[in-house]
Amino acid sequence: MQMFQFLKDKATEVIGKTFSNDLSSEDSEAEITPCQNEKFGHYQCNSPLRLAKLLKTNPRVVAQKILESFLQEKESSFFSQIEIAGPGFINFTFHPEFVAKEVQKILLDARLNIPTITPKAKVIVEFSSPNIAKELHVGHLRSTIIGESLARVFEFLGYEVLRLNHIGDWGTQFGMLIAYLKEKKPEILEEEKQLSLEELMNCYKSSKKLFDEDPSFKKRAQLEVVSLQARDETSLHIWEKICHISRITFEKIYRLLDVSIQERGESFYHPFLHQVIEEIEKKDLVEVSDGAKCVFLEGFVSKDNKPLPLIIQKSDGGFNYATTDLAALRHRVLAEKADRILLVVDQGQALHFSMVFATAKKAGFYDPAKTQVDHVGFGVVLGTDGKKFKTRSGESIKLIQLLEDGILHAKKILEEKVPDMNPQEKEHLAENIGIAAIKYADLSSHRQKDYIFSYDRMLRFEGNTAVFLLYSYVRIQGIKRRVKANMSSLLKNHTIKLNHPSEISLGFHLLRFSEVLEQVAQDLLPHRLCDYLYEMAEKFNAFFRDCRVEGEKEQNSRLLLCEAVGKTLKQGLYLLGIKTVDRM
Repeated sequence: MQMFQFLKDKATEVIGKTFSNDLSSEDSEAEITPCQNEKFGHYQCNSPLRLAKLLKTNPRVVAQKILESFLQEKESSFFSQIEIAGPGFINFTFHPEFVAKEVQKILLDARLNIPTITPKAKVIVEFSSPNIAKELHVGHLRSTIIGESLARVFEFLGYEVLRLNHIGDWGTQFGMLIAYLKEKKPEILEEEKQLSLEELMNCYKSSKKLFDEDPSFKKRAQLEVVSLQARDETSLHIWEKICHISRITFEKIYRLLDVSIQERGESFYHPFLHQVIEEIEKKDLVEVSDGAKCVFLEGFVSKDNKPLPLIIQKSDGGFNYATTDLAALRHRVLAEKADRILLVVDQGQALHFSMVFATAKKAGFYDPAKTQVDHVGFGVVLGTDGKKFKTRSGESIKLIQLLEDGILHAKKILEEKVPDMNPQEKEHLAENIGIAAIKYADLSSHRQKDYIFSYDRMLRFEGNTAVFLLYSYVRIQGIKRRVKANMSSLLKNHTIKLNHPSEISLGFHLLRFSEVLEQVAQDLLPHRLCDYLYEMAEKFNAFFRDCRVEGEKEQNSRLLLCEAVGKTLKQGLYLLGIKTVDRM
């Protein structure tokens, strides 16, 4: 049972019945929030304060009437206490027996007693999105980690999810690169010859320099773009090799990060670009400014208060990111039939996407009432000096190097703490812990804010870190091993009983998992799930401190409670893209 939604629905029903002659159904909707301090209750109804103004009476009078009506409902037996507090809040405390029965359901269901959504809806998540002929760098870290986590949350809730990697694989830069390779590296045309990504990046830098300095090379590069768009066999062959070289490196990183994503680059949308322009022109939205086709939208102005254009076709007839993004949005709505579209791209692109969405809406590419489109913006990764995270030479840090360094840091800690660990197990643990630490440090930060990257901080065994959560999970597995617990037998023959305050608090927290996932799906903030899991680990450690498991008469009940925590921790960490380990 989704406790929050159950209480909200029931309280709304009770308010509607109690004041049926005085309130509309909209006014009757209950305002429910979790209590800040569990000693006052589990949830709080704030509605009496608002309703008192509408009903022109005292909030506590309103609260008393709601309370009396609620106590007449059979569901009131689910609560050990319902009381009025302060100026007119109503605090609800669930009965320990009710909480225990609901926790038991978690153990009996593979989905932790969390229902899937009905009817099924389709969500498209665009994330990572690197450029061909360039390495993924630290700037791609957040998009990749956040996008994968959100995709997993939506999948678990029952949505149909399509993960898309909108790679930069088309445009002028490929004309430059193809022309350069033909002239300076003709051996690339040989089937057996393969450049490394580093060589390819150096070629790109050289081609860009030539393009900027040599007018004749610039002309040849532009002609190569035309040849590529016309599907010239040689140009297409080189382009495919360039993409293949980049893809090898991308896939290595995605394997390490345990990321699943389908490539659909800018080239996919190229055939639709002319049609996009035509449809926008038919809506009389296009104005020509300095030879470029632009859309001017109300509310978008420059710093000097002049109308800000969204350029959809350049003066030379070429297309740009806006054109491709419009085509992508149109395709995802009309062809993919998406109910919700998430674009996980850095916060710096907020204005661009606001203009693209507004243009797409005016052009009729999507209806906000039918399709929800979100730019999932995020802040930048900072170094310990508080500046943008870069190498000493000022270049962006390669993502693969960042991940490998994280694994090395984790390995060093393991060598210090468990010097006699099996080398193979050490390698496996170091990779899991190192990657988990990097992911969690990112996801536990508010998505829209910058955060400081520090291996020392993210690999600590205490505080809100992946290591702390993993250790809590490991502790549960250790308890089960020590008592030689047969969980399937325990589930058949025993039930959970919650008596100690630490047990009750932990049990109730388990029941809020569904509520937290729904919240993440709404506001797209993964740190809420991190906060929930961290709080659960803290509550588990308080329970472990206060309630001995081994050899006690409550052993079986407490083992089942531990198992419910372990299952929820494992599922929650999976949704963050983190693999659990059984030993540390």
